[in-house]
Amino acid sequence: MDSCDRNSTSRITGKDIKQAIMFSASLNKLTLNQDEATEYTNLILEELQTGQGVLQMNVMSKGLSRDLQPTCGPIPVPMKCSRQRHILTATVVFFQAHWRRIFVVFLWLMACAALFTWKFMQYRQRLAFEVMGYCLSTAKGAAETLKLNMAIVLLPVCRNTVTWLRRSRVINSVIPFNDNINFHKLVAAGIVIGVILHGGIHLACDFPRITRTDKAFFGRTIAADFGPSRRNPGMLPPLVRQLAGFNAFWYSHHVFIAVYVLLIVHSMFLFLAKDVAEKTTWMYVAIPVVIYIGERMFRMVRSMVFDVKILNATVYPGMVLALKVTKPPGFRYQSGMYVFVQCPEVSKFEWHPFSLTSAPDDDHLSIHIRSLGDWSYQMYDVFQQMLLSSNSSMPKIFFDGPYGAASQDHSKYEIILLIGLGIGATPFISVLKDIANGLDKGHGNLNYHSDRLKKAYFYWVTREQGSFEWFRDIMKEVSVLDSKQGVIEMYNYLTSVYQEGDKRSMLISAIQALHFARHGIDIISKTPVHTHFSRPNWPRVLHGLARRHIGERIGVFYCGPDDLGRQLEKLCHKVNTKTFTRFVFHKEHF
Repeated sequence: MDSCDRNSTSRITGKDIKQAIMFSASLNKLTLNQDEATEYTNLILEELQTGQGVLQMNVMSKGLSRDLQPTCGPIPVPMKCSRQRHILTATVVFFQAHWRRIFVVFLWLMACAALFTWKFMQYRQRLAFEVMGYCLSTAKGAAETLKLNMAIVLLPVCRNTVTWLRRSRVINSVIPFNDNINFHKLVAAGIVIGVILHGGIHLACDFPRITRTDKAFFGRTIAADFGPSRRNPGMLPPLVRQLAGFNAFWYSHHVFIAVYVLLIVHSMFLFLAKDVAEKTTWMYVAIPVVIYIGERMFRMVRSMVFDVKILNATVYPGMVLALKVTKPPGFRYQSGMYVFVQCPEVSKFEWHPFSLTSAPDDDHLSIHIRSLGDWSYQMYDVFQQMLLSSNSSMPKIFFDGPYGAASQDHSKYEIILLIGLGIGATPFISVLKDIANGLDKGHGNLNYHSDRLKKAYFYWVTREQGSFEWFRDIMKEVSVLDSKQGVIEMYNYLTSVYQEGDKRSMLISAIQALHFARHGIDIISKTPVHTHFSRPNWPRVLHGLARRHIGERIGVFYCGPDDLGRQLEKLCHKVNTKTFTRFVFHKEHF
């Protein structure tokens, strides 16, 4: 404001204020038109004007110096305890948060270790051990773990099965279904290790030892396992020849199918094994492969049965496409679930996951797609061109789902904290709408027991002001439905604006406060939800919630980049060790 007071008269005109508002908005990367700037100028003059369209500087300075209240109160003093007690508490908290993961990983490791040991000891008793020694036993032990891992690696990505199993409270309380993708990656890492051990040891140790073995000794031990039949390409079983050459494997665009075919072929010609009873690979992979194939067929049929038609398509700033489609009969889901979407006009083979932003009680389905890759860019371009050309014919799309996600576990908690970064807010928009609908009806609906929920906190962090347009109508609706109960608290954070208290954003903060006090609408988001500047102080937020809800369990649900997810998970554990409140962290994985 000093820069507007060029004559140092301590008097500023409305024109000076308008120029300062426009400059401050530009400095903070905010979109502001001339009409809005004029409105905010008049607002300041009406509030603080002392006469004749002139504003006294000392009055403005007093107005700008008001401190904003922290979101969730000050950080409480942590519990004081000895080092030994702190270590014990941290261990207990860690185990409480991860015991299901530890249990599943422990079972998997024990199964791998048992199979490795069994096959290792078995080959120690073979004549071939006298030729190749522990190299052979190690390679065969690794091969046995490969059979197991090649079987179970398919199960975590059988999404329909996972979604069905997580409906059981007993099974869901033991198996961490939210970590299915992480477990899939862990098993894949086990496969890589098994391949390196099995193939590497055979090539680097077993075969060189065979070539260096005395001919007479070789003849007395393992010569019978080598013969011309090993080099006869015509010995492949007819069924394997037929499947291996089937064109469907190529058209499927799934390399893993060829891997499983080669795995079966390899198992039929095991090194040093002629007994059919030892060729057990098919026993390991048969059931998982059947389940996976059944899932793919079920998905294909269901996507055709659940026919959807686009009711409305809207493009938003940030290259976001919002689609509102018909809700197929019998399509039942819980808030927080997601679907796979295919658009043949973009690609006939690609399916991509997107969270549903509609509530289960809505008579339609909606998704929001942000352009972050080739497929989503093409999807956005197709619909944008259609809207620009005023073409009433909408592209055909297919939905496959719904599938379970971490966010649907919000119903397990009386207090929830929802954190979304950018487009990561999508699963929580569905949750908020579901909660608000339940509160408005005065009773829990089919998918959510609103009478159990005490409080829901929603933090949305975004870099661009235009992002608030994505869910503006929904946030207004939620605010209205929750106006009486006060169960939902929503906080918007815009990181492009300098943090509150910074001189570069003080004028915007003052206008924001004045406008909100008079009209109840935030000038940044254009909703009843107040927008904070910069990033949230997460330690302050969590400690504030811990102070507000002493001794309670709070479900923390996060959707966004992994880096912040790891920080928040560590922070939850840290706060758990210092307070009596327990934060249970959940992260979205697609």
